[in-house]
Amino acid sequence: VAYLVVFHILFVLFVWTYWKSVFTLPIQPGKKFHMSYADQERYESEERPEVQRQILAEIARKLPVYTRTGSGGIRFCDRCQLIKPDRCHHCSVCAMCVLKMDHHCPWVNNCIGFSNYKFFLLFLAYSLLYCLYIAATVFKYFIKYWTGELTNGRSKFHILFLLFVAIMFFVSLMFLFGYHCWLVSRNRSTLEAFSAPVFQNGPDKNGFNLGFVKNLQQVFGEEKKLWLLPIASSQGDGHFFPMRALSEARNPLLTNEEQWEEDGIDEEPQGSGEASSLAIERET
Repeated sequence: VAYLVVFHILFVLFVWTYWKSVFTLPIQPGKKFHMSYADQERYESEERPEVQRQILAEIARKLPVYTRTGSGGIRFCDRCQLIKPDRCHHCSVCAMCVLKMDHHCPWVNNCIGFSNYKFFLLFLAYSLLYCLYIAATVFKYFIKYWTGELTNGRSKFHILFLLFVAIMFFVSLMFLFGYHCWLVSRNRSTLEAFSAPVFQNGPDKNGFNLGFVKNLQQVFGEEKKLWLLPIASSQGDGHFFPMRALSEARNPLLTNEEQWEEDGIDEEPQGSGEASSLAIERET
């Protein structure tokens, strides 16, 4: 009876997290990151690159965006016609910009990002436990088969097949889950692991690394009782992410969006000439 109870609990958690990973849609940037119709007309009708740079720099100056392209330009998506928030990328499969995009997963047929990254991690964890539990409970029958205690030929095939499949998926999931655990501990996405985010002072692979505990809270939230449940508890709204103290010291970045809106709109930023001369690199 205890085996069946544990089996059904793991099965329910496995199905629940898989369902949340599949049907939780990725979140697009808010309206304030999209170009207004007037700005879009002004930008597209302008042929001078320096004026286009000024238009994008003016729009970006009013938004909490601190990362840049590899060449130091404003991160602008010409398909979605928006200024990309930090850690946002355009998914060619979903045909949209996704907040804190990690990757597009073919196994769940969905884009993994800010809205469902916690669900995806729990799905991997419970899948791993599910495979381990099946392999452990079947192993004793495999020993009986090996010692010749099982005489039913059909049972032998079922036991061998189930044990082989459980171990195969367990090993595969172990590497994938371990890799994502490492990413969470460093507060990086899969895309950021391959290409470090670029700040005003240059690339910094640890730009969003706040320490192990705070990195976990970024994904799972502060309520530890909700960490193992497929319930949305990630911090923030996906548009702004706190950066480590070293990055904030090297780059005059503000600590939150409200402070940016209070100070950034009323005052001209230091080095406005430098901001207006930022190179623009369109990303898709």
